Amino acid sequence: MLATDRRFKILEQVADKQTIHIGELAREFGVSEMTVRRDIRRLERDGFLRRTYGGATAHLTRSLDLAFNARALEHAREKRLIGMMAARFLGDVHAVFLGIGTTCEQVARYLPAEADLTVVTGSLPSASLLGTRPLRVVALGGTVVRDELSCVGPEATATLRRHRFDLAIVGAAGVSARAGLTDFTDEDAEISRLGIEQAARVIVVADGSKLGAITMAVVVPANRIDILVTDDAAADDEIKALRGLGIQVVIASARNGSTVDDPSIVQLHAASSS
Repeated sequence: MLATDRRFKILEQVADKQTIHIGELAREFGVSEMTVRRDIRRLERDGFLRRTYGGATAHLTRSLDLAFNARALEHAREKRLIGMMAARFLGDVHAVFLGIGTTCEQVARYLPAEADLTVVTGSLPSASLLGTRPLRVVALGGTVVRDELSCVGPEATATLRRHRFDLAIVGAAGVSARAGLTDFTDEDAEISRLGIEQAARVIVVADGSKLGAITMAVVVPANRIDILVTDDAAADDEIKALRGLGIQVVIASARNGSTVDDPSIVQLHAASSS
């Protein structure tokens, strides 16, 4: 069993039983207790669990609810860094479209709680988190996709068309200079496309594994992106190609801080970190 599969099964048991025990998991998975302890430490570090003596319980924050699907366990640390960095680029905005997906859910965790900020989103986990804060949240409604807990379909698009945004923050299954922004399904792509069409500026959040990838459903050409926030696993040649289109590429990294094209943004990052 792959490590990612083990961790996902640990989360399933936590959701089902509230508590789990290391010895039982080790026997079930056919691995050592030390391996299970490492899995639990990783899940705790990435915000999914809180350890107790002899096992683990669901974290009392909404971390487990925010990202309970298999892709949430992939590149979780990088997504958190990307979400934290992207939230710093809001500037003086009053209306934001926040896309669906696990990286956008990380952005939601770090959005400022400003009373005059309106966030429109098709992500039910993000709407749930943001709805506890002193800002205005609009959930798109429509058909709910089971694994992602996202809203798609004609009801969702009708709501989206009634809004204009200062900024759209969207994720993607693939980002490339050649094919632009792509997603896994037409339904998801349609929501992202409309949010981008209604927005003055566009920030794309995507971990390094998405750069250079091309999936079936086209969202928008790459030149519609203003800022791309990714991590230091992104391929250098793809970053160079995207920058050649005039896209500002931000590399979020715990090791190196962050690197960006605009020196003024570096100053902003330093000030925010102090």
